[in-house]
Amino acid sequence: MSYMNQTATKEALSFEDFKTEVLNDYKVATISRECSLLGRREVLTGKAKFGIFGDGKEVPQLALAKAFRNGDFRSGYYRDQTFMMAIGQMTIQQFFAGLYGHTDLAHDPMSAGRQMGGHFATHSLDENGNWKNLTQQKNSSADISPTAGQMPRLLGLAQASKIYRNVGGINQTNFSEKGNEVAWGTIGNASTSEGLFFETINAAGVLQVPMVMSVWDDEYGISVHARYQTTKENISEILKGFQRDENAKGYEIMTVKGWDYPALVETYQKASQIAREEHVPVLIHVYELTQPQGHSTSGSHERYKNADRLAWEAEYDCLAQMRNWLISNNLATAEELEAIDTQAKKDVLEGKKAAWAAFVEPTKAEQQELVALLNSIAAASENKVFIEKYTNDLASIKEPIRKDIITTARKVLRLIVKENGRAQLSAWITAYTEKIQPKFSSHLFSQSDKNVFSTKEVLPTYDETSEEVDARLVLRNNFDVIFDKHPETLIFGEDSGNIGDVNQGLEGMQEKYGEFRVADAGIREATILGQGIGMAMRGLRPIAEIQYLDYLLYAIQIMSDDLATLQYRTSGRQKAPLIIRTRGHRLEGIWHSGSPMGMIINAVRGIHVLVPRNMTKAAGFYNTLLETDEPALLVECLNGYRLKEKMPTNLGEFKTPIGVVETIKQGNDITLVSYGSTLRLVEQAAKELLEVGIDAEIIDIQSLLPFDINHDIVKSVAKTNRLLVIDEDVPGGASAFILQQIIDEQKGYKHLDSNPETLASKAHRPAYGTDGDYFSKPSVEDIFEKVYAMMHEVNPVKYPSLY
Repeated sequence: MSYMNQTATKEALSFEDFKTEVLNDYKVATISRECSLLGRREVLTGKAKFGIFGDGKEVPQLALAKAFRNGDFRSGYYRDQTFMMAIGQMTIQQFFAGLYGHTDLAHDPMSAGRQMGGHFATHSLDENGNWKNLTQQKNSSADISPTAGQMPRLLGLAQASKIYRNVGGINQTNFSEKGNEVAWGTIGNASTSEGLFFETINAAGVLQVPMVMSVWDDEYGISVHARYQTTKENISEILKGFQRDENAKGYEIMTVKGWDYPALVETYQKASQIAREEHVPVLIHVYELTQPQGHSTSGSHERYKNADRLAWEAEYDCLAQMRNWLISNNLATAEELEAIDTQAKKDVLEGKKAAWAAFVEPTKAEQQELVALLNSIAAASENKVFIEKYTNDLASIKEPIRKDIITTARKVLRLIVKENGRAQLSAWITAYTEKIQPKFSSHLFSQSDKNVFSTKEVLPTYDETSEEVDARLVLRNNFDVIFDKHPETLIFGEDSGNIGDVNQGLEGMQEKYGEFRVADAGIREATILGQGIGMAMRGLRPIAEIQYLDYLLYAIQIMSDDLATLQYRTSGRQKAPLIIRTRGHRLEGIWHSGSPMGMIINAVRGIHVLVPRNMTKAAGFYNTLLETDEPALLVECLNGYRLKEKMPTNLGEFKTPIGVVETIKQGNDITLVSYGSTLRLVEQAAKELLEVGIDAEIIDIQSLLPFDINHDIVKSVAKTNRLLVIDEDVPGGASAFILQQIIDEQKGYKHLDSNPETLASKAHRPAYGTDGDYFSKPSVEDIFEKVYAMMHEVNPVKYPSLY
């Protein structure tokens, strides 16, 4: 009874108040368990597509919820349904709405049906994309399925508290109460084998951030036992070296049995105090947990657990043990608990029925609307018999889905293409699609008034004092203005701090603005990205620096699965306007000069990808992005820092427009399209082409995502009637995307007199040295000869073959 006495003293609770609180905990856990049991049946009957549930983890999540305060953030695991219910952020009906995939946020506030059940989120933004007051609510960052993918973001959520506590001048309204918030992580024991887990654990220990990491340990990862997952079969044992002591900072590491309710509550209260007050990370290894229904609805755990294990799980099920504890400590009788169990079953069944009714009723109304329309069309159609067959089939579906409805309409449309009813049905299909498609496709990008298209171009200005300087100084001086103007802005990465980045674009910034705002980071690209995601989710404006574009691939998974999908998977209710700074394009060698742009742009839809040709353009992009609420990747030209550029007089104010191309040379014979460092070669080739009478127009893409929103490239093609895309990615990489946009999206094929062509790098990585670059990527001569050959086809007399 020590827990009861401690709680009663601490909270000044009477015995009856304490009893009420504990029994309410049991009620929440029982409701959650019933949701898991009934949820599985809903999948097996076909009403839901897939289920992955939190049964067996209920009691530790009650303890976590007791320690979780307003302003705190969760970054977790897809079994935390009890926690979400305990903090008042999910109802029974919402649980089932998520299981069914209800596309209405009012019913499934977690994702509006975009994620399978078990993926939880709260709303950081209102319906207009504006921040809510995060300090007055309990917060959950939106879950993702990839195992351990929630870890890097967790680091950033915790670091935000560190920044708010230690950096002055930031307006903390809506975001922090002097950095007193804790970021709570949860993960299954098997997923601790992932590299992202270890990378995050190490980084949090170095940074000393208020993070509490819970490992739910039930000894299995799907069907694979812990002996195949973790050295010594024990994550807390192998992490003992992280334990802090009087001589070194580190973690506070705690272990607790997952069925021991009083010990769990005491452990979580202690962890909360340490993390919240001292900003020390805590690892809680919650062991001896069970998973009563197995991993998911995809299979039964009886296939891989022996009889002894199953018997142990039945005895040490955390709900059974909590029940025993309540009875043995005279907090409830068996009859009282039976009454709670019975009521829980009733409440869950009613909530499930309400969720299903709300899910199917709108679709039934749409079904009836189309049936009526088709009956009307059939009456006057030569294909009446066939239309009535489709109509009757649709009408007979008791619980239709929208695919049934739209498929029927589109098939009937084919039958009446030459009849009077076509226009009416065609209009219905168009209107229905315009109404329904956004339920599945909205919010890939921001739809608020702070999206990237809300800003206008501001040109850099110059006067008689503007000097030609190393281009890195344009960046450095612009960053100086940014940091002064925006106190919530910070930058971090490998070598970003003390030496001012490897190319000196941040020279002197750490000395001026301090180590919290201009910081060095370890060699750990994924968690550098994670720091940025988490801090951006809490109102800061981080710039995460990845030293070279090639090394972005370490972080591409969380960029793709987490950052790029965040607004989409929350239907616009969370955002992370992170700026990712890197450098790339042409250098010399396999590992520092790759340009895997095709890979990147196809993986990160939802993030803007910007490819400025010089540092003034890059600085303008930074200025633009800081006025928007969307994430972006900005690739600076690695070989451009020492080239000369004029120093603008309006630093921090000029803005490069996003999604807008720039014509940097007018011409009439052919349109050359490229970006980044390769443009300098294109410009040189164009000069040499002029010498033989070929006048090329050169267009700088500037922004791969979004791409040429004004369709200026096709206007050029309409003038020149010829197109060449020059790219330093592999063949079929970014050049394929660019060509698709121009030919397909912009309908450029209408204006072509010659085959549109691409000139890319060789399929292999660029070889080392100047010769390696020349023989691996497009050269001036390659560009010249490619254009010349295209013009030879047009006029072989004027341009006789070179070869």
